[in-house]
Amino acid sequence: MDFLRPTRWADALAAKAAHPAAVPLAGGTDVMVEINFDHRRPTHLLDLTRIGELFTWDADQRTIRLGACVPYADIIRNLRGELPGLALASHTVASPQIRNRGCVGGNLGTASPAGDAHPALLAAGAEVEVESVRGVRRIPIDAFYTGVKRNALAPDELIKAVHIEKADGPQQFSKVGTRNAMVIAVCAFGIALHPRTRTVRTGIGSAAPTPIRAQAAEDFLNAALKDGGLWDSGGAIDPSLVRRFADLCAAACNPIDDVRGTADYRRHAVGVMARRTLTWTWEAYRGAPPGTRDERGAA
Repeated sequence: MDFLRPTRWADALAAKAAHPAAVPLAGGTDVMVEINFDHRRPTHLLDLTRIGELFTWDADQRTIRLGACVPYADIIRNLRGELPGLALASHTVASPQIRNRGCVGGNLGTASPAGDAHPALLAAGAEVEVESVRGVRRIPIDAFYTGVKRNALAPDELIKAVHIEKADGPQQFSKVGTRNAMVIAVCAFGIALHPRTRTVRTGIGSAAPTPIRAQAAEDFLNAALKDGGLWDSGGAIDPSLVRRFADLCAAACNPIDDVRGTADYRRHAVGVMARRTLTWTWEAYRGAPPGTRDERGAA
C-alpha cells in the first residue's frame, strides 16, 4: 500500500487523477477501521491532513462553506448557532476523541446510511462541492447518495467543502442507538423549518439503503401549514396533523433487519422521532417573537 501525502490541494487533485482508486484519508475514523479489520486493502492512501484549507470554514450573509475536513468538535464549538441541526448531530458522533478527528467530508465519502451527519445535511438542503483536475462542481445533497455506501463522486474527484444555508428557523436531530455513546445509529431523524421559503425538510438515516428524505411527509406538512396560515400566525399544529406527518415519515423508510434492530422497530422509531422533533421545532418557532416570524417568512 502506497501512502500519498500532498501538501497542496492542487497536488491532491493531481494524485487522485493519477490514482483514481486512492482512498482519501483525513480523520480516518472509518477508513482505518476497515483496514485494521482487513475489510479493505487499497493500493493507495491519499492523506489530506496537510492541506490546511480543508480544515477551515467561511461564511457570507446566508451560507456557511464548511471545509470537508473540519472536525465535528469544531462544528459543535463554533457553528451551533448557524448550523444547529448539524451541531446536534455532531454531538452524537462516537466519543470526544472521534469528534476531534472525524469530519463531514468523511461521512459523505463513506456514504454509509448510518452516518450521523446525513439527516442534518438533507434537512438543511446542503450542497457538496467536489473538484478534480477537470474542474469544480456542486452536487445537491438529494442527488449525492446513489446506493449503499455509494455516492455521486467521479473516480478522480475529491470532496472539498459543503455549502449549508444558515438556519433561518429551528432545527432538530434525534438518534436511536443501543446506548448513549460510541454507537452506530439504529436509525436517526433530522428536521429543519425554513420560514424564509415556508417549507419543512427532513432527513432519515439508517432506515433505507441510502440516507433519504420523507418527501410525502414534507409535502403533507407544507400544505397543512400553508392552508392553516400557521407560518404567519404561529398557531399550534393540530395533533392529528403531527400524527399523520409521523406516519408518513415512517412509511418513507425501507429498512432491513440486522443485529442493531428490526425493520419494524426502525419504522416505529422514525415515526416517534418525527413526531417529537416536529413538536420541538414548531414550539421553538412559536416561541419566537411574532415580528421575527414575519420577517423570516418575508425574507
